[in-house]
Amino acid sequence: MDDLPISKAFTLLEPGPVVLVTTHDRHRDNVMTISWTMVLDFSASFAITTGPWNYSFAALQRTKECVIAIPTVDMIDTVVGIGTCSGQDIDKFATFGLMREQAHRVRAPLIGQCLAHIECRVVDFIERYSIVVLEGVAAHMDAARQERRTIHAIGDGTFVVDGQRIDRREMMRSKLPDGV
Repeated sequence: MDDLPISKAFTLLEPGPVVLVTTHDRHRDNVMTISWTMVLDFSASFAITTGPWNYSFAALQRTKECVIAIPTVDMIDTVVGIGTCSGQDIDKFATFGLMREQAHRVRAPLIGQCLAHIECRVVDFIERYSIVVLEGVAAHMDAARQERRTIHAIGDGTFVVDGQRIDRREMMRSKLPDGV
């Protein structure tokens, strides 16, 4: 085996999918690309990594709500474009032709082009690691959307796309103890 610089070890475990996080700061909407997300348990608890370097972070701190929008591979250039500019300088919804749709439980908008959305409230900021802990309050999926493959960032400017879904639910159910 070849050695890998320890500074690149994260590329072996980089989670996915890449998401778009929308915010509303009481005046206007914004969207940022986030490539580090984490499911915290079997409920609707999630974490993202962001901080003051992202313009949307101030809105997250102020309103304590957002939407996690899940784009598909056909949106990769939009996703990368959103992540390489600041909402402080431009209206990303207008620049990237994003369709705003009203969320049900938060003021941040849904993005009409995305496959799915999770409306969230912020429950904690873990400053030491730049982690924002979110609690999902509503979820939506576009069942009519043809493209369903999501994008996963490797962390070095390259991406992996989901492929075939393999179903092993029955096999896993047979291995669980009674009552689980």
